[in-house]
Amino acid sequence: MFIIAGLGNPTLQYRGTRHNVGFDVIDTLADKYNIAVETRKSRALIGKGIIAGQKVLLVKPQTYMNLSGESIGELVSYYKVDEEQELLVIYDDVSLDVGQLRIRRKGSAGGHNGIKDIIRHLGTDVFLRIKIGVGEKPKGYDLADYVLGHFSREEREMMEEGYQKAAEAVEMILAGELDEAMNVFNRKAKPKEAIE
Repeated sequence: MFIIAGLGNPTLQYRGTRHNVGFDVIDTLADKYNIAVETRKSRALIGKGIIAGQKVLLVKPQTYMNLSGESIGELVSYYKVDEEQELLVIYDDVSLDVGQLRIRRKGSAGGHNGIKDIIRHLGTDVFLRIKIGVGEKPKGYDLADYVLGHFSREEREMMEEGYQKAAEAVEMILAGELDEAMNVFNRKAKPKEAIE
């Protein structure tokens, strides 16, 4: 079984913020595959289903971002999944352009507190992840204020595309096509040419 965890903050005030793109991808997958992510377990909302022929557990930790590892660590342990092969974490990245994806097998937290906490609880930084770009923080902005802010309408459209791409990447990874997914989605998107 795969655990697919999208990171975010619970409660309505954080819905649609840059820090909640992990939740938004889980919602995209849940809608597409008709999986109800409503059961409460290990301080998370979870839903079981099948994607690309694999049993999956869709997870939205409810611990607030900085304690994401508490919830994910418990679920990994309870379901006895191999975190290096069967855990996929989806989260926001301020070093990528809006809606751009980056798939990684492992890596440091890169200043992301949710990932930092997951690494701390799992005792390893070797787990699959899909980072979704939310754009670089403007100069003079506080990082926390920026990631807890909302997208502009134009950015929201780009993010919707990003969520669909992330769902496709998840499907490829579950189908055993990790390298192919990295080749497809880790490329920088070409800017759309101006229509003359």
